[in-house]
Amino acid sequence: MSLPKPIETLWNELQAVRAEVLGEVEGLGQRQADWKPSAKDWSVGEIIDHLTAAEVATGKLTTKLTKEAGAAGTLAPWPGDLTALAPLPPDPPGPADAPEVVRPSPGKALGELIATMKATRERSRQSVEKLATVDPRTLRFKHFRLGDLDLAQWWELQRRHDAIHLAQIRDVKRAAGFPKA
Repeated sequence: MSLPKPIETLWNELQAVRAEVLGEVEGLGQRQADWKPSAKDWSVGEIIDHLTAAEVATGKLTTKLTKEAGAAGTLAPWPGDLTALAPLPPDPPGPADAPEVVRPSPGKALGELIATMKATRERSRQSVEKLATVDPRTLRFKHFRLGDLDLAQWWELQRRHDAIHLAQIRDVKRAAGFPKA
């Protein structure tokens, strides 16, 4: 499916940061995936689990918002004159505590985590294609830290979220004591 330019750019950015995340974790062993710099930190495996859970939630949100708007008769098509997506608001200062729905579980097999992450991204393509057919500005949902976001902003948040946790993965791998294999 051909995507409107702003959605195509968003998709390409989503794919680019995800490729970097996968590049950082592929080839790691289970011991490395489970290792934590401290008791309060997440392991690489937990970060992957968290990113996947967040992306699943964004996909479900896409389905929810488009179904509700369709049922209400308010689902507007992609506007031909929309050439740029609304920017995300800045992150509030300080660390965020992940909502329960996207909290990771420790000790999952790394191979399974990577396979699930890849499969989730394949399903996300369908959500992004749906996004490309509707006016994202009319589909809104409140984020626990950023407030009211439109549907395209939710997907942009997924990109930013991956980038934040990519840096976290790199920090874990650089931390003193990270297992060599």
